[in-house]
Amino acid sequence: MSLVSNAFFLFTLAAVLAYYLVPARVKWIVLLLFSCLYYLSGNARYFLFLLYSICVTWLSALWISRLQEKDAPAYLQKLVLTAGLICNLGMLGAVKYAGFIADNVCRLFSLPPSGLQILLPLGISFYTFQSSGYLLDVYWKKAEAQKNPFQYALFVSFFPQLLQGPIGNFGRLMPQLTQPHTFDMRSFTRGLERILWGYAKKIIIADWAGVFADAIWGDLDRFGGLGLIALLFYGIQLYADFSGAMDVVTGIASLFGITLDENFRRPYLAVSMADFWKRWHITLGEWMMNYVFYPVSLSGAMIRFSGWCRKKFGRKQGRVVPIALADLIVFFLVGIWHGASWKYVVYGLLNGGIIAFSELMDGTYRNMKKALHISGKETWYHLFTIIRTFILVNLRWFFDRSDTLTQAFYMIRQSFTHFQPSLLMQIPAGSLGTAYVPWALLTIMAGCIVMVGVGILEEKGIDVRHKLSDTLPSPVVFGVFLALFAGIGLFGCSAAPRGFIYAQF
Repeated sequence: MSLVSNAFFLFTLAAVLAYYLVPARVKWIVLLLFSCLYYLSGNARYFLFLLYSICVTWLSALWISRLQEKDAPAYLQKLVLTAGLICNLGMLGAVKYAGFIADNVCRLFSLPPSGLQILLPLGISFYTFQSSGYLLDVYWKKAEAQKNPFQYALFVSFFPQLLQGPIGNFGRLMPQLTQPHTFDMRSFTRGLERILWGYAKKIIIADWAGVFADAIWGDLDRFGGLGLIALLFYGIQLYADFSGAMDVVTGIASLFGITLDENFRRPYLAVSMADFWKRWHITLGEWMMNYVFYPVSLSGAMIRFSGWCRKKFGRKQGRVVPIALADLIVFFLVGIWHGASWKYVVYGLLNGGIIAFSELMDGTYRNMKKALHISGKETWYHLFTIIRTFILVNLRWFFDRSDTLTQAFYMIRQSFTHFQPSLLMQIPAGSLGTAYVPWALLTIMAGCIVMVGVGILEEKGIDVRHKLSDTLPSPVVFGVFLALFAGIGLFGCSAAPRGFIYAQF
């Protein structure tokens, strides 16, 4: 059930009505029932994978908790944790990467292609990470094991966030799900406003930008010279699509009085690649930081490696090299989390490589700025770092959007050797054809100006959306909502409707 379908609107309306009409003690049961129905509506077979993940992590966490209560040996607790993680993440690995591994083994030994295709359940990357994070939190005693299996099932399967996040933290989300919220007009109004804002970003900006990006990547023989422009369109599409989806799901959660973790914080205003990843897909970054980076960088093996590096390279570099290595490991996992393909391996290592290189060169950069009398607080320098980071971020999209590594390198070569911006006017703009190209480009530009303007104000601490819903009179707020709704219909993309990009994960 797509988030942009009429069926989903009716489903959400029914869920909200049911939630506020039932007694307080069963409100969480309503959320669980609607979450199960939502997932079953996609494909009943997918539900078995979700149920498996819930059962494995709930039972493992409960077992670990009881071992901790009995002061059982640490090795026994770690054994249960390891078994639980292998069973849970192993499922993700089997369904998402088995075909990729089999094909590469066949290619390595000159065997016929395996042709192995395994069912890929919707949202599996999100709910396996969320449930695995809970299991680790219980093991580290950061969270108490949830004794009620049905309430835990709601934590893993809460329908607004199930297919594309954000990845929930048990300690922050679980209490909200079981608390019987009463109707609050402010929270409800903010939720509706955010839902409309999300759909506007998706349908007006992302889908129009996607028309041009898809046309260029879909016909490289004709439009290959537009590679750099395609990067810009894809960067706009991906951000407006993914952040728009987060606005929609966060807004829906607000209708129930539930606050989800934020997943974006003006990423295109980042001043470095490390800063970008603190602003883009924040919950994935936090998950990798808490459950991969810190365990790896603080492990016995890494501490010994750090000691060796200090002896070999000196104190400063000896401290930085292990951190850079941990970053590479994290971003390798970020890459393959996005998909089973060599292009994603390169995409992840490219991100990690840039960040690792920046860490290794940090002292050199400081000395260069000192020699050039740059304090780092100058407005021009701040703008320079934003533009520099924006360029680096967009160049990575060659590997994220291209179908294969070969196609990515072809696009890079064509972009810098056969740049032909005039070809842009030959791309049909949805169902209206090439005659509508100027208007489609103007729509994208206007949408981006609004989106960037709101982002700049929020960067300065001015929450435009909350000020709109909290300070203006109700008739004015209703008028703004009506205008935004009408704008989606008037300026929305006229091409074939498309779902949210990250719903495929």
